[in-house]
Amino acid sequence: MPLAIDRDDLLAQLQTLPNLAGLPREELAWLVEHGVVQSRGAGDLVAPKGRPVENLFVILEGHIGVRVDRGAGPRRVMGWGKGEVTGMLPYSRMRAPPGDNVAEEPSVLLAIDVGHFPEMVYRCPTFTAYTVHLMLDRARNFNASDLQDEKMLSLGRLAAGLAHELNNPASAAARGARLLLEGLGEADSAARALGAAGLTEAQHTRIDAIRNACYRKPMGDVLSALEQASREDDIAEWLRRRGQSERHAAPLADTAVTLEDLDVLAEGLPQPALDAALRWVAAGCNIFSLATDVENAASRIHELVAAIKRFTYMDSRSGPEAVDVEPGLRDTVRVLAAAAKAKGASISLAFEPGLPKVRASGAELNQVWLNLVDNALDAIPQSGHVQIEARHEHDRVVVSVSDDGGGIPEDVLPRIWDPFFTTKPPGQGTGLGLDLTRRLVRGYGGDIGVESRPGRTEFRVSLEIEEAPG
Repeated sequence: MPLAIDRDDLLAQLQTLPNLAGLPREELAWLVEHGVVQSRGAGDLVAPKGRPVENLFVILEGHIGVRVDRGAGPRRVMGWGKGEVTGMLPYSRMRAPPGDNVAEEPSVLLAIDVGHFPEMVYRCPTFTAYTVHLMLDRARNFNASDLQDEKMLSLGRLAAGLAHELNNPASAAARGARLLLEGLGEADSAARALGAAGLTEAQHTRIDAIRNACYRKPMGDVLSALEQASREDDIAEWLRRRGQSERHAAPLADTAVTLEDLDVLAEGLPQPALDAALRWVAAGCNIFSLATDVENAASRIHELVAAIKRFTYMDSRSGPEAVDVEPGLRDTVRVLAAAAKAKGASISLAFEPGLPKVRASGAELNQVWLNLVDNALDAIPQSGHVQIEARHEHDRVVVSVSDDGGGIPEDVLPRIWDPFFTTKPPGQGTGLGLDLTRRLVRGYGGDIGVESRPGRTEFRVSLEIEEAPG
């Protein structure tokens, strides 16, 4: 709402504002002459998201904040108070704000219409230079905020994928440990029964031979589910014929024990001793199998944690360093394994042997790979394919990430690098990933490009090689 304020009083007020006090009086007088004083209530929109900003604002009273929704709900990213300048600035390429500019308390603004900018640049050079510095600071602050938000969203995707990947081995380890504790009681009982059987040394040797088979898979091969079921049925039938418990069949079937081995054992033992021997062997086989499962699950968890540590460069110093792109790309595929699995997608890797290292920040470079591979997985159909290649070209390492999705439409392709542009549904994309990816790549003297057609989209990143000392 416009307010009627005496021009002399307004000029005097501008001269008291800390940020404008040093400006020439004639420039402040020009602003007063060409400005309109407006009032805004708390919560009023000053510049709505997505709509052209038509005024430069000098805040005489109050406070204005900008709230941006980057996929996780609106968040305040910047604010301006009394004496500060905001809105459209001279020479700015901004056409529409990325979020709503809102009066956070009752505010009074001096609004300068953008139509006055050509004259303002000529009449108010000191003020114009001041706004240029403001524009650079604003861009720097927005970039820092963008990068932080994208990192947090990437962290969320990583956490979700890692939780999914860790859940299976963690559950397997917990289940195996529980069954292992239960099996120890059976093994102890079987050992006491076997000790009470009064067996000879030769009979113990036969039993030990069967027990040692627990450490080998059947015939050294991995059996199919049907073959495993058939083997278990055969052993169960053997146990039935000899009046033994069929519950020993499952643990024995998962070893290299043959029916012939069992026949030899049965021939050398009386019936009561055979029962004790089979209980002891089966209990031992079961414990070994469970312990192996727990070890495999723990190893998988260790590998995943190690991959995350490498991916985030937790143990490395910050800043540019000599980076090997191959481990980073492999770790990226590991941390996105859950996303690929959910889509039934395949990811293939091809690296030229002996790739030289590049000069970059390892953690930020992995952010680039994460964005590109994650986008490729989003673009492909169910059971699609993503191809990752890295090769040495002249003084560069070139990494390409391609997918067999539907491609990027021609009218969309020129806009994919624009900040906040996204084709994903609301809440599923910030429109920051590719913009920040390009900024990160260019920050280390690299470049990124894209080619797309139906059935194939390829992003290519070229990075400068780290020069050898001397």
